[in-house]
Amino acid sequence: MSEKAARQSLVRLSRTLFERGYSVGSAGNISVAIEDGLLITPTNACLGFLEEERICKLDHQGRHLSGDLPSKEIFLHRAFYATRPSTGAVVHLHSTYATVLSCLPDIDPENCIAPLTPYVVMRVGKVRLLPYVRPGDPAMGEMIRELEGRHAAVLLANHGSVVAGKDLESAVYAAEELEETAKLLFLLQDRQPRLLTLEQVDELVRHNPLNARSRTDEPRG
Repeated sequence: MSEKAARQSLVRLSRTLFERGYSVGSAGNISVAIEDGLLITPTNACLGFLEEERICKLDHQGRHLSGDLPSKEIFLHRAFYATRPSTGAVVHLHSTYATVLSCLPDIDPENCIAPLTPYVVMRVGKVRLLPYVRPGDPAMGEMIRELEGRHAAVLLANHGSVVAGKDLESAVYAAEELEETAKLLFLLQDRQPRLLTLEQVDELVRHNPLNARSRTDEPRG
């Protein structure tokens, strides 16, 4: 994808997320890899009203090349690109139900999105809960690096979700799937829902046409 096409897609998909309530105000940030660096939504920018020419461009070393200043959470984006070679885009949202889930004290930090549906397994995979740190704290990126590429998605405690994908559309779709599953978990919280079995999950991973979990990735440090 050319830089121009990447900018256009970033504006279009960010606007659809905003219009459907996945992001409010200036919350959330999205990045996409391009040949000579990285495009990322600017700090304090609303995803519903991005301007192509104001999108921040960084080189591969993280140096600012053009556009507005990058999101203060650039650290978490760069950590995914550094540790998951297949990453082509990263989506960070404060969507309602994923954020609700990230605030609950009794979720499993090793796997905080239960396998309710095949598509959350295929598009998102196993989701880790990371401890709370102040937004913009570089420690956020360090925590993701410590995962060594084993997860394509995380929940940030009391904050929201971060999802990496092979391209921008894949990352957006996975972030949407995570939010929808968090909503289902919330709606079913007083019930005892039937989850997919370990055997069913393993079968989905082995025969995953979406390759969402990127099990063949060699993690990078």
